[in-house]
Amino acid sequence: MSSKDQLVAAIDIGTTKIVAIVGRCDSNGSIEILGLSNTPSTGVKRGVVLNIEETVKAIRTTVSDLEERTGIVLTDVFVGIAGRHIKSKMARGYITRDSHDSEIDINDIRRLTADMYKLPIEVGEEIIHVIPQTYIVDNESGISHPIGICGKRLEANFHIVIGQIASARNTERCINKAGMNLMSLVLEPLASSEAVLTDEEKEAGVVLVDIGGGTTDVAIYYDNVIRHTAVIPFGGNMVTADIREGCSILQKQAEDLKVKFGYAIGDIAPENKVVSIPGIAGREPKEISFKNLAYIIQSRMEEILDAVNFEIQNSGFADKLTAGVVITGGGSMLKNLPQLVKFKTAMDVRIGHPNVHLTGKGKDEINQPMYATSVGLILKGREYLEENRVHLRFGEKKVEPVVQQTTASQQVKEEPAEVERDEQYYDERRKSGSSISQKIRGLWDRIIEATDEEIDDSNVN
Repeated sequence: MSSKDQLVAAIDIGTTKIVAIVGRCDSNGSIEILGLSNTPSTGVKRGVVLNIEETVKAIRTTVSDLEERTGIVLTDVFVGIAGRHIKSKMARGYITRDSHDSEIDINDIRRLTADMYKLPIEVGEEIIHVIPQTYIVDNESGISHPIGICGKRLEANFHIVIGQIASARNTERCINKAGMNLMSLVLEPLASSEAVLTDEEKEAGVVLVDIGGGTTDVAIYYDNVIRHTAVIPFGGNMVTADIREGCSILQKQAEDLKVKFGYAIGDIAPENKVVSIPGIAGREPKEISFKNLAYIIQSRMEEILDAVNFEIQNSGFADKLTAGVVITGGGSMLKNLPQLVKFKTAMDVRIGHPNVHLTGKGKDEINQPMYATSVGLILKGREYLEENRVHLRFGEKKVEPVVQQTTASQQVKEEPAEVERDEQYYDERRKSGSSISQKIRGLWDRIIEATDEEIDDSNVN
């Protein structure tokens, strides 16, 4: 299916902000961002939804703003998932085909992939992604694209991403309550990788480090294949918390200090510069040294980077990462952070901007590390729709006529009816967009059922 004029919508539910984004994908693999909106996130901690009501409210706010800007009604969306509950493992699966002489086609790949979703996992967990790495056809290994090759036995090595069922269901519940349908959950480091990494880096070997507010996501690629993923439960908010405690100031003041005056390396920070913080409730202002602030930041960032180093060593590809490290996310914008990462990892470092696939007028505004995951969700959404041969449809925003209020009593009287209409609007919009999601789920169910029937037939024979 051609991706020309394909619209894709996504929501990035982060610890510090919730981003709604919609883009148009062209046939060359590029995307034009038609609109983006974000609002502070208050119901999420370390990538996990803890307060559904607050999260739904934030999602509705940012989606409504995006719809007003673009005139496009979001119905089916792709959503990122992260959190300390995410883990990954390697697995191998195989299927036996009917004939040696027939060519392997996409249906064989889908059968093999669908079968991997049946792997035994712990109670309370579910498989989020099954990512093929390399294929083996009749004991011939190292095959990247087996379609068209003749063979009877098709095997593959898979990267399996596993998460908690409760966390995934809470995320889906938030999307449904906001009046939309969840097309698919996407692991956030995979989305960020799609937005900021080049094909050359993936081939040479590269580590993506996405430093968000509540988590730090890690993805390792080598030979154009994902080799390792991890979610570290520390991010920029931990740095802010350290500044707050170390300087005895308010949370908002600590965040402003980090963003405006923070350095990632204490020795590089200016010696004699200080910033004055207003005192609380009329107290004397407090002066904070740039250098002391930098040492607080450096201490926490080194802890995060030690965890990243552990994941790199644990992946088994530490000596094959020729392209080094790419850092992205809002936390990557700290001054001198690339130098600190280079010192801690002994690898080349660059800051990743989501400009690899961006086109159109608004690409400069979107081209910021903090939007890497959001842009990546659009790209992964397009990939999902192409694999499932689905073309989404979007509605147009209906502009309600403005009714002039003549008295305050009339305004108060009409408010409850307005709230009732809003709730009905979200519920009806969610129901109206469920057909495509159901069709896709039905497609996978049929694939899995067909696989079960073939396995049963082979056992009988």
